[in-house]
Amino acid sequence: MERKIIHIDMDAFYASVEQRDNPELRGKPIAVGHSEERGVVAAASYEARKYGVRSAMSSQKAKRLCAELIFVPGRMDVYKEVSNHIHSIFQEYTDLIEPLSLDEAFLDVTENKKGILLAVDIAKEIKLRIREELNLVASAGISYNKFLAKVASDYRKPDGLCTIHPNQALEFIDKLPIESFWGVGPVTARKMHQLGIHNGQQLRLYSKDGLTRSFGKSGVIYYEFSRGIDNRLVEPFRVRKSVGCEHTLEKDISSRSSVIIELYHVATELIGRLQRKEFVGNTLTLKIKFYDFTQITRSATKSKELSTMDVILPLAKELLAQVDYSERPIRLIGLSVSNPKDEGEVDLVEWEQLKIPFKEWK
Repeated sequence: MERKIIHIDMDAFYASVEQRDNPELRGKPIAVGHSEERGVVAAASYEARKYGVRSAMSSQKAKRLCAELIFVPGRMDVYKEVSNHIHSIFQEYTDLIEPLSLDEAFLDVTENKKGILLAVDIAKEIKLRIREELNLVASAGISYNKFLAKVASDYRKPDGLCTIHPNQALEFIDKLPIESFWGVGPVTARKMHQLGIHNGQQLRLYSKDGLTRSFGKSGVIYYEFSRGIDNRLVEPFRVRKSVGCEHTLEKDISSRSSVIIELYHVATELIGRLQRKEFVGNTLTLKIKFYDFTQITRSATKSKELSTMDVILPLAKELLAQVDYSERPIRLIGLSVSNPKDEGEVDLVEWEQLKIPFKEWK
């Protein structure tokens, strides 16, 4: 039996909530976040997106692109409340819900609670209820796997509804720009272009071995996606694989003493999170984002558990020693612990909905 997968994605979620709750913002270009020098755009309304404003963009660049841009402080408690309402709607149709963030989720409705035959009819009902009960707009994609459902939900945004049937999949994929493939970011897209790959049809001409040589394990995924293959299930639960935290700094720093002090603060927060979540891992990863928003990671795996300051901080310093920041000031420092020693004993935990700490938007 072909699976019936729906991907629901709220349109400009944070910004739309702000426009809904403040009529004076409707129809205007707004950004959720902070406007000061260190600010970052957390979300942009469609009116702002017309000017090129995007999430994760620096506030200064956003203001240069759109002089009329209005910045609105985020209200995570409100977004979580709205998200909970949306998920309560989902639960009336299926228990197989895999949240990706506060504003998007996969639903497996192959066998649904209301006995509705067509997945597209379920998607229509959900979209209508979100509009009527919350005065917000969602886009929905429907297909037989997660990859195609995700692509379909992006296809006709905003307020989109798109179904990709199994017998239409390859034709649809052939015309799909490589940038629209799940997991293909700007760096991978440039590499694809260098290989002469600009769309799904050209991607499918490459062998699995060729793609693996160029992209490692991801090459296998691209090979399968280009053929409409994605066997991943909609998973309401997952095994926790890592715990981490990161700090966006008030000012770019480049002196070793300042970086070490900040590294200590990040390590302290990380240890607190590890203890609260009762998580134990053996791999420490350091993330550094520079002043120009480029970033690198460095990782090390040890035989002993990484859970205390006397173990984590010295290892973090070793990783930092591999980074040259003498001429590239640092904007953000992050640490995470992963690679549970015995994954078979790790508890299943419910998906945690994405939280973007507002202090890190600054």
